[in-house]
Amino acid sequence: MAEITLVAETGREPGSAVARRLRREGKVPAVVYGHGIDPVAIAVDGRQLRHALTGDAGLNALVNLKVADTDHLTMARVLQRHPVRGTVVHVDFQVVRRDEIVQADVPIHLVGEAKSVQSEGGVVDHSLVSLSVLATPARIPHAIEVDISGLTIGDAVRVGDLQLPAGVTTEVDPDEPVVSAQSQQVSDLDLIPEADAEALKELAEAAAGEGGEGGEGGAAPAASAEEAPAG
Repeated sequence: MAEITLVAETGREPGSAVARRLRREGKVPAVVYGHGIDPVAIAVDGRQLRHALTGDAGLNALVNLKVADTDHLTMARVLQRHPVRGTVVHVDFQVVRRDEIVQADVPIHLVGEAKSVQSEGGVVDHSLVSLSVLATPARIPHAIEVDISGLTIGDAVRVGDLQLPAGVTTEVDPDEPVVSAQSQQVSDLDLIPEADAEALKELAEAAAGEGGEGGEGGAAPAASAEEAPAG
């Protein structure tokens, strides 16, 4: 896994006013901690941070963080984002060692097309979109791919079926479903809003009632023997 170098600015003072000023300057407030290091408040360039976390390794990228005269091998562990724009407004960097096992969430990508499922009107349910794995930092995969081209209705791929790279393990239940192929459970009537469905029901009942009473277009009741005209 490629490593990216970020130069951190130290001496950041706490407080929301300082944080807002830094963001206006295109910087992201951050903190670095781990392996006996007291948490240090820093700031990093926002553009360089985006570049670091949008590469092949994604959020699990190894970041060589230069803090004053010391280099720290880190991973971005907690990212806070703006609720509307989605931009990163704060990040926690955790110091890691190359030989230690760390936990990381790896996205699961579906590849291929489940043509058999589509032809039978079924649906593909992607229920697990990321997998928690354990590995040394350099072995963490950027993604786990699952080929769904051979799926048929009733099939499922579970965690135990995933092909993890060498040196990568997971503690997630092997029976946990990742993706499954199911028959379509929703009928056309199910797609009608509840209020409209009630209205249709009332109209159907009204039409049935009118038909039974000999309404317009229905058959007139036969005359009784007493009412029949004399021949």
